[in-house]
Amino acid sequence: MHTDNERAIEAGIVTDLSGRMTYGSYLALDQLLTAQHPVSDPEHHDEMLFIIQHQTTELWLKQLLHELSSARSLLAADDLRDALKRIARIKRIQDVMTQQWSVLATLTPTEYAQFRGALGNSSGFQSVQYRAVEFALGNKNERMLSVFRDHPANLALLTAEWEKPTLYDEFLRYASRRGLPVPTAILDRDVRQPYRENPELVPAIRAIYQDPRTHWDLYEACEDLVDLEDNFQFWRFRHLKTVSRTIGMKVGTGGSSGVGFLQRALDLTFFPELYTVRTEIGG
Repeated sequence: MHTDNERAIEAGIVTDLSGRMTYGSYLALDQLLTAQHPVSDPEHHDEMLFIIQHQTTELWLKQLLHELSSARSLLAADDLRDALKRIARIKRIQDVMTQQWSVLATLTPTEYAQFRGALGNSSGFQSVQYRAVEFALGNKNERMLSVFRDHPANLALLTAEWEKPTLYDEFLRYASRRGLPVPTAILDRDVRQPYRENPELVPAIRAIYQDPRTHWDLYEACEDLVDLEDNFQFWRFRHLKTVSRTIGMKVGTGGSSGVGFLQRALDLTFFPELYTVRTEIGG
């Protein structure tokens, strides 16, 4: 039977788009798809991939901040169920961000070397949204604010995040309101400081894990937070390995030690007591 391999446009599909909101206008595609500006001269084929990879990551970081902000507000309002829905979405976004490194890993050292010099001192170290996500999760560092002192909007964004309770702060405050013995020192801590492990919190976390039937929603929340941290560490590790296979042990474009700098980030943790408690369970 002969077919012309052509799908007809259904009669009900709107084709007169004059004066209407369209797919392109709603998504601002005129701006989005013209925001890639390679700087290599002559333009290197692979620089477009490099730009789009990082722009896409920034879009996902924006969504992560959106979800983290909502999750914290929901916890503050004692709505754990919807907060966990936000965290579930965050975990899916993290999966996508981690898988993206496999695309950039197709960039060989020879190819990257042909346009790396044109990047100047631009570096992922300067990503304000990445720093804001780290701040939201507990890795706060006041010195990072000075990196953005010449960009008022970025400085305002990161300063606001620096001054907010972290996701873990809000979870522990919620757990305290539920009757868990969270130390006062944690509840009253200066949230502008990086979160540091408090051994006095471990018994409260252990109580959740030793009686999950009684504390099922808190138990689930603890495991979701561990998932989130594990995912973040996977992302960091894939970043490190992608950089390693692309530039080896070279100094980063932003002046960091490169792979060594990224390696040290793997020692950072967001929710330390959720890992410490595992040593005590069943012991």
